[in-house]
Amino acid sequence: MANALPDKLLPGAPYPLGANWDGLGVNFAVFSSNAHRIEVCLFDSTGRKELMRFDLPECTDEIWHGYLPGAHPGTVYGFRAHGPYQPQQGHRFNPHKLLLDPYAKKLVGPWRWSDALFGYRVHSNRLDMSMDRRDSAPAMPKCIVTDDAFDWSRDVRPDTPWGETIVYETHVRGTSMMRNDIRQHERGTFAALSSPWFIEHLQKLGITAVEFLPVHAFLNDRFLVERSLKNYWGYNTAAFFAPEPSYLSTHRLNEMRIAVRQLHAAGIEVFLDVVYNHTCEGNELGPTVSWRGLDNASYYRLIPGDERHYINETGCGNTLNLSHPRVLQMVMDSLRYWSTAFNIDGFRFDLGVTLGREGHGFDPGSGFFDAVRQDPVLSTRKLISEPWDIGPDGYQVGNHPPGFAEWNDKYRDGVRRFWRGDSGMRPDLAARLTGSAELFNRRFRKPWASVNFVASHDGFTLADVTAYSHKHNEANQEGNNDGHNENCSANWGVEGPTDDPAILEVRARLARSMAATTLLSLGTPMLLAGDEFGRTQQGNNNAYCQDNEISWLDWDAAQSPQGIEMTAFVARVIALRKNYPVLRETRFLYGDREVLPGLYDVSWFDERGNALAIEAWQDPEGRALTLRRAGPGIDGEIDVLLIMFNASSQALVFTPPAPHLEWNVLLDSAEPDSVTRPLVGSEVELAPHSIVVMLAEPTGEADWQAVWMAGAHQGPRLLTALPPDPGTIASHREPETDSPH
Repeated sequence: MANALPDKLLPGAPYPLGANWDGLGVNFAVFSSNAHRIEVCLFDSTGRKELMRFDLPECTDEIWHGYLPGAHPGTVYGFRAHGPYQPQQGHRFNPHKLLLDPYAKKLVGPWRWSDALFGYRVHSNRLDMSMDRRDSAPAMPKCIVTDDAFDWSRDVRPDTPWGETIVYETHVRGTSMMRNDIRQHERGTFAALSSPWFIEHLQKLGITAVEFLPVHAFLNDRFLVERSLKNYWGYNTAAFFAPEPSYLSTHRLNEMRIAVRQLHAAGIEVFLDVVYNHTCEGNELGPTVSWRGLDNASYYRLIPGDERHYINETGCGNTLNLSHPRVLQMVMDSLRYWSTAFNIDGFRFDLGVTLGREGHGFDPGSGFFDAVRQDPVLSTRKLISEPWDIGPDGYQVGNHPPGFAEWNDKYRDGVRRFWRGDSGMRPDLAARLTGSAELFNRRFRKPWASVNFVASHDGFTLADVTAYSHKHNEANQEGNNDGHNENCSANWGVEGPTDDPAILEVRARLARSMAATTLLSLGTPMLLAGDEFGRTQQGNNNAYCQDNEISWLDWDAAQSPQGIEMTAFVARVIALRKNYPVLRETRFLYGDREVLPGLYDVSWFDERGNALAIEAWQDPEGRALTLRRAGPGIDGEIDVLLIMFNASSQALVFTPPAPHLEWNVLLDSAEPDSVTRPLVGSEVELAPHSIVVMLAEPTGEADWQAVWMAGAHQGPRLLTALPPDPGTIASHREPETDSPH
């Protein structure tokens, strides 16, 4: 900053919002429709000492703005807003509280939990109706003016087609905290993730996209800090434009850009998990750190007629008011900033239903969805929604608009229950294997709209699904009352760790079978980081506050014989998916398309090779299933694949369906180290809880016709080979209306 500062700011301009350097000075612009006055406070480079305050001299269309000549990148600042303190009317202005710029792109200094962070007197009998007059600046981080110049000219975003995308969900900090080959100060940061070891691991697996849990700067909840815990996951956003400072070992934004650049160079896309449904300010008893102090009544959804209190459809105390144009603009500007300043390839929206809520409830034609879908930048990114929240009608899987993929928890629970051996799960598995068309085949969406997973950050890891029948969240210090009670899991004889080799073998085989199911299903597969080598969270299914070895990836376990075996198996299944286009079909399947005469794109059989009749589909004890897939292969021939599932506790002999073909066994989850081998004889034995994948010898039309004729299989198709229940199985047609209901 220049040595001689002016006595007051020049008028400046209302656009762009935030603090922006133009080479000669810095323009400040911040939205508030209800403030009477806004000040910008300047600090020294550490953020500890306030140097000067200026009034923003102009307000244009509810944007307060001013220009500081001679200021430059590195200028440290914050805002103070003057206006009514009338919580009952929704106004909570308190100029004693330093406020983060909603558009701040970088923060400096730590949070220091103090009663001064609250706009009211914490111990007052009047609670939030009182007003606290202590200065909160010593307890607050500060904003820094940045220069976003970076040479992206040689960066090429991989732009992987949706149908070929394989997502790896991980955490910036947890990924590298236990890497002993990374320098101590770089562990847990983006610097570690630009190292060859991480990228080579992803490439070895065949991953095409890495999805990071929230990287926006966040606030650790006070109740967690008091328990010596942390908000590890980071779903408590304090700044929508600034990366979490602790994820930058160099304190430079370019550290994150370099990591993205390195991943792109390796052909790997980068997705961010983003939280635009609520902020870190909580309910009316939460702190005042930014939006609440700038214009509470505009930024948040308040209860009509009781504006003191917040609509809480997120479970986090407040809900951002995306129906307000300036709040929606902030979210859109944030998304575009990450897309352009960091070349991010996609976003996963936490509690996406909240973002799509209007006054009448969830609306796939809401302002947010419309704005994103028409945006020339964002509409080219991959967009994934978590399709639920805790509000009315908050479960909206399958009801998002075209252009959005959705997390499919029906997939997670259905696959877990099938492999647990639950009754009546055969029809549900068929629906999940074929893209959950009953949920997603509307408005000309594609199978990739279903993001298929059996484990994510929220819940059990894959290994824990096979090792625990119940959650064990005691480390969260909430009396084990947090987290889901039903995990569709089983321990197979002993709860938690065991040395019993028989139990360990069953668990390992089930983990391989569930991973293989995910990767062999239509849709977009997502793997939880560490599942490829058996990571455990010791039965914790809500490890949001565990910034320790419960959550971190254990790379020593990855080098154990079991970890190496599982990693190789996952890589092998991913290679199968990439080598056989029928496994990533871009159309929903109904078994009504002939690939060759009498050979359909999808058919279903029992273990004896018989087409499943309606009675067989409805048999609650049916735990064996054969899926035949057929379609063009990479080499122009027709690929015919059999995927056989045995979820029973006994070995079963499977007979391939007629006509007779020469089969090669490509994969057997009971024998992860086995190599491709010809099927000897006309049957194959599947171990309990296992999958076998077989490929027919190269098949041209002439060859197929000869086999078909020799087997006398001409004639009408058995319609009973299709699942019968349109309510649970992918068997209905494109609706005539765009209605999601």
